Amino acid sequence: MEMKMRIPVLVTVAMAAMAFASPAAAKDHVVKMLNKGKAGMMVFEPSLVKVAPGDTVTFVAADKSHNVESIAGMLPAGAAPFKGKMSQNLTVKFAKPGFYGYKCMPHYGMGMVGGVVVGNVGANVEAAAKVSHPGKAKQVMAGLINQVGTRTASR
Repeated sequence: MEMKMRIPVLVTVAMAAMAFASPAAAKDHVVKMLNKGKAGMMVFEPSLVKVAPGDTVTFVAADKSHNVESIAGMLPAGAAPFKGKMSQNLTVKFAKPGFYGYKCMPHYGMGMVGGVVVGNVGANVEAAAKVSHPGKAKQVMAGLINQVGTRTASR
């Protein structure tokens, strides 16, 4: 009789141990595409997010006439580029650690750019800092890269 009672207890303990041993669930972060936000006109909000490898970012077309797409030269080695359709949400899974730069193509020159930091920034932030941008995007992206450097140094 005693043996019969131990088996359900052992099964319960084993299941609980597996639940605690499983990796943490990936999180979804939200970035809005806006005509007007806290930082001004034609912005992503927030413009810089830090995520863990395996997390997703959902870019929400809160206002029409925006898209989101990666910027060539601003992705970690081996990371796949992404491109959303105009006025539509896009969810991107970020697996490779590093810095990912992105833009709204119609408003790129107006400074509508942003960045995702996945895990540790890594070497690609230096390469990303060398990428050329039109108009106000140059200033905005330089500010984001500077924030990345500050966040990395403070950790």
